[in-house]
Amino acid sequence: MTVSTDSSTDQVREWARRHLWLHFTAMGERAPEAPMIVRGEGCYVYDSEGNRYLDGLASLFCVNIGHGRADVAEAGARQAAELGFYSNWSFAHPRAAELAARIAGLTPGDLNRVFFTSGGSESVESAIKLARQYHKLTGNPLKTKIIARMGAYHGTNMGAIALTGIALMRTPFEPVMPGAVHVPNTNTYRLREGDDPLQFAEAVRERILFEGPDTVAAVVMEPVQNSGGCIPPPEGYWQRIREICDEFNVLLVSDEVICSWGRLGTFFGCEKYGYLPDIITTAKGLTSAYAPMGAVIASDRVFEPFEGKSYPFLHGYTFGGHPLSAAVALANIDVLEHEGVVANAAANESAFQEMVESLLDIPIVGDVRGAGYFWGIELVRDKQTKETFSRRDIARLRTELGDDLMKRGLICRVDDRGAPVVQLSPPLIAGPEQFAEMEAALRPALTEAAERMGVK
Repeated sequence: MTVSTDSSTDQVREWARRHLWLHFTAMGERAPEAPMIVRGEGCYVYDSEGNRYLDGLASLFCVNIGHGRADVAEAGARQAAELGFYSNWSFAHPRAAELAARIAGLTPGDLNRVFFTSGGSESVESAIKLARQYHKLTGNPLKTKIIARMGAYHGTNMGAIALTGIALMRTPFEPVMPGAVHVPNTNTYRLREGDDPLQFAEAVRERILFEGPDTVAAVVMEPVQNSGGCIPPPEGYWQRIREICDEFNVLLVSDEVICSWGRLGTFFGCEKYGYLPDIITTAKGLTSAYAPMGAVIASDRVFEPFEGKSYPFLHGYTFGGHPLSAAVALANIDVLEHEGVVANAAANESAFQEMVESLLDIPIVGDVRGAGYFWGIELVRDKQTKETFSRRDIARLRTELGDDLMKRGLICRVDDRGAPVVQLSPPLIAGPEQFAEMEAALRPALTEAAERMGVK
């Protein structure tokens, strides 16, 4: 097939319609109308029709420093001119070494060893394999099971999808990796009066005892759970999880693919809640998505069985630690640190929270929750009973409300992986001006959604 060099809007749309397979998208429905995003600047992106949108999702929780930073992209170009690629398979190169040291200098505690991947799913997959091999090398070969939370999303690789606690994501690919088991997440919205929120932590201990402590390798959880709508932990939850993991020699993996690099107002999500994991998985904000990259950050204790030994961690990716991506990550971290981007998120967290909470007077808004620049708005049919919507109505909300918000110039996510939740996660350079724009789109859109759905 010969492809024309004509790149007019109509021609590009035709290429997309005929050849581009969109991710997580029903191709018979949405593909022909998919917005064609062509440019970004700061907190905003522009489509092929010239419409401007506030990127209220940081392009899938990624673009922490905002769009259009040519200097960050140029760092990759300079590196490509010097060394376009060399792998980390038995070789090192300067940018990977420098980035590993930079990351180790920012992580808390003894999280000093960095294993690079190409993205978040690969980071989680790598952590699963690392946990299993670690226990084999330390004399606990039966420790293979991984505990994750119900409703959580951990990626698309077969190991990561086994940890994902969403049936819709798993069933098309079953049987998934054995050994993944699940416990309740920390959503306190529907707890009864007098219930102890720390029951969610105790459920982890009960599950370890049920499975057999000599069979459980790791607990994998996000600091604030993404899927289900930005679910934060109750006070003391993470400290109790750490105690339970220590009690049973279980590795604690903090899945920070979203929650690191300033998203919660701290460089790493574990710092927000005052716990020290054995492993951190990260991606997205590591480069602010200016280049694909992820990483697994391991403690000295986890690395010790591999140090100076003849047996390697039998795992790797061709593009893990790619020189171009590493150079971009270093430039991105410079921006995060030296331009006060993470500090901006910390300083404006309360203002963002106040804006979101101001929407609680709308009949369809049942709960708001989150932390930092990562908030969810749960929609309900009845605020008094906290009744949610049927699956049919949730699908309708996702389509109609999502389209309405786009028409009002706001990109966000109407998450339907459970209860319907509007998720907001803007670039970390956003401030009160952008919060006001969000409210100006959300308030009328949610009010009209309540009217359409018959919520009073």
